Amino acid sequence: MNALAALVAQPKPVKIVLPTVNWAALAPVLILIAGAIVLLVAGSLLRGPKARMFYGPYSALVALAAGLATIPQWHRVQHHGAFTTVAGMFGIDGFSLFATATICAALFLAVLFIDGYLVREDLVGIEPFVLLLTSASGAVVMASANDLITMFVGLEIMSISVYVLAGIHVRRARSGEAALKYFILGGLSSAFFLYGIALVYGATGSTHMAAIADYLAQHAFSNDLLLLTGMMLMIVGFGFKVSAVPFHQWAPDVYQGSPTPVSGFMASVVKVGGFVGFVRVFMTTFGNFQLDWQPVIYAIAIATLVVGSVLALAQTDVKRLLAYSSINHAGFILVAFEQATPAGTESVLFYLAAYSFMVLGSFGVVSLLSRRGDGHTSLADFAGIARKEPALAFLLTVFLLAQAGVPFTVGFVAKFEVLMAAVDGGSWPLALVAMITAVIAAFLYLKVIIVMYGGELSERAAALPRVVVPWGAKLGLALAFVLVVGLGVAPGPMTNLAEHATPHLIALGK
Repeated sequence: MNALAALVAQPKPVKIVLPTVNWAALAPVLILIAGAIVLLVAGSLLRGPKARMFYGPYSALVALAAGLATIPQWHRVQHHGAFTTVAGMFGIDGFSLFATATICAALFLAVLFIDGYLVREDLVGIEPFVLLLTSASGAVVMASANDLITMFVGLEIMSISVYVLAGIHVRRARSGEAALKYFILGGLSSAFFLYGIALVYGATGSTHMAAIADYLAQHAFSNDLLLLTGMMLMIVGFGFKVSAVPFHQWAPDVYQGSPTPVSGFMASVVKVGGFVGFVRVFMTTFGNFQLDWQPVIYAIAIATLVVGSVLALAQTDVKRLLAYSSINHAGFILVAFEQATPAGTESVLFYLAAYSFMVLGSFGVVSLLSRRGDGHTSLADFAGIARKEPALAFLLTVFLLAQAGVPFTVGFVAKFEVLMAAVDGGSWPLALVAMITAVIAAFLYLKVIIVMYGGELSERAAALPRVVVPWGAKLGLALAFVLVVGLGVAPGPMTNLAEHATPHLIALGK
């Protein structure tokens, strides 16, 4: 008893071991989160029109700083290889850094477009900019996640912010409706994803992606139903985020109802976050089971290509048309992803970056032409608009032709790389379907262009004043145009970056 009493009276100290954190490696996500917090605090302390003038430029600088923070880490990865931090929860490799830079570039353009939009709609405040920064930080977490729980946290940070952004136009009923639909369906997809993680944990005993890959490589399953069910549920969760068929039903309504710059943000940053998470999980974690998930991706890719292109033909609203176009582009990315090869992964990265620039430019022009109230987005509203707004009509034409894959644009290079990866991987039937749907999609882009240049300008459109383009939108459109055309003429720099990003993705954690 005395010995027991002495033991109780003098407990042994418990040593707490904290994980080693490489703060420099986490700089991009920390800059985005810290920038959002600083903006939130500053906005509550500083009020008035002068203070509001700095919300947009400040957010754009934060996005730029986060993107530049990837450069030192890129050099480290290229010279010393991929590494992990925060007890292996984050993986820093060429893939994550390329994706992070793409997300920050898309965020920069989105901020430029939304700044003037908020002024026009009398919605000036810090909330949209804080939500943009936090949503982008979630996408960056997904790009670097080395654990399924980390992946889920990043997915939710990205998604919850966008749910609110979809409904920020409080005076438009459609905006609130879009936010509600997105929230309900997004919550359902998150539940599928989380339950899939639980089943994978039950089958392997870990949520750490490298540990799961090692376990699957070393153990043979007599019954892998639990694991396969978990993988399928995770495909459902990711499929919703990238608007792949049959998980695409939310996209047309949400894109149409959301504020137009927010729709562009969804089509770029959210899609990039969803796809890089999709690729990271299935290429690194379930690489040994690719014969099980490749046929599923194959079927989803075909359905996404066909539905996205065919249903777009029946649309009379430009935003809904771009929504279905986004679905078709998701199909192209799935074609490259399905190959499960370095060339396929490189094509995914290049296509995500190229599509982000094209779609942000497209939605940027549509946002300006939609006028106050964000309601002039039907094809009838665009009829003959080239006579009144020749510069904007020209820019929209370039961005649409790029999405169609016209030569000397980045869209042509992106589609060509995807098709070559599919042919080299032996998936020529899938490449054939992609080519056919690309022709169908080109017709719908040409339909918009013909309406703009050949349609009759309505009396209502003729009576409207000329569009005043804010400085931020001017800069955003100029940058998007330079990137879309410049990378189409000289794609080498971005192609080289994507090539160097691929090998580290496959080798991470092995």
